[in-house]
Amino acid sequence: MKTPTLIGIIYLIITNIIGYAIMGIDKSKAKKHAWRIPEKTLFGISIIGGSLGTLLGMYSFRHKTKHWYFVIGMPVILIIHVVLIGYFSMP
Repeated sequence: MKTPTLIGIIYLIITNIIGYAIMGIDKSKAKKHAWRIPEKTLFGISIIGGSLGTLLGMYSFRHKTKHWYFVIGMPVILIIHVVLIGYFSMP
């Protein structure tokens, strides 16, 4: 495996772990009526590569699942990421 590919895989793993964790953290804060993580931060993590983790976190923690822009937006971002990865992975 080439080094740039390995770096890309590690980057995606880290951003997806962060995406998953940040959804859990925000859900916990919501239950405690504490300061919340801004929605643009949740989307930002998803856009920079954490779309799968954020989407899994959404449904694992049942967080933001009643907001249409999350229900539609997160899968759209994930689809875009899959298409881009597929496109750039072609020889």
